[in-house]
Amino acid sequence: MLKCSFDYINNKKEVEGSMRMKIFGFSFPFILALLLFWGVHPGWTTILTFDDLPGSGGPIPSWYGGLTWTDQFYQLDGSQVALMGTGYDHGRVSDNHVAYNSYQSNVSVSSDEPFTFNGAYLTGAWNDGLNIQIQGYLGATLLYDQTVVVNPTGPTWFAFNYMGIDHLTFHSSGGTKNPDIPVAGGGTHFVMDNFTFNETTGVPEAATLLFLGAGFLGLAGARRKLGN
Repeated sequence: MLKCSFDYINNKKEVEGSMRMKIFGFSFPFILALLLFWGVHPGWTTILTFDDLPGSGGPIPSWYGGLTWTDQFYQLDGSQVALMGTGYDHGRVSDNHVAYNSYQSNVSVSSDEPFTFNGAYLTGAWNDGLNIQIQGYLGATLLYDQTVVVNPTGPTWFAFNYMGIDHLTFHSSGGTKNPDIPVAGGGTHFVMDNFTFNETTGVPEAATLLFLGAGFLGLAGARRKLGN
């Protein structure tokens, strides 16, 4: 009688252990499908340094980085002697080239597909206390709106994490010229380097949805068996 009791207990443990393995087997594809569904898997991050653009300056090509840049979004070599001591010089991070808003213009960058704007290094070209308003849109809908304050003495990294946008605008204003800048010039220009973004995961594919459904059904069935 005692032996039968031990055999029953051992058999019960083996069955429960087997069912746990089955639940894990069903749960794993379910969890994986959830991660795929919600876009938790890592994406490719792109850092645009502007150092791979030819020449000493000019408009950023509309194709650069797979994005569309407005005509007044320029790039230049900030190490030029004529710019020494300005934010164009101090705002360099990766190498010599930086982006800026020519003629103090409002500028923008956009994409045919949604993307995440992770952040960038920003610097005032001339002014202390320069305000830069950065807005993120999806279509005509404003999703993000943040204003940062920068100076020409050095770059500041700002992590924006604007997710699921297709249009980004920059508007700079305010501030006063830094008195230590040794060259003539002035204005509400801003300097940008290491523009960092990655593509946003799109709508789940049919295979992922089927995988998710199979995980649900398998997990439900395994739990019913364990309950019995």
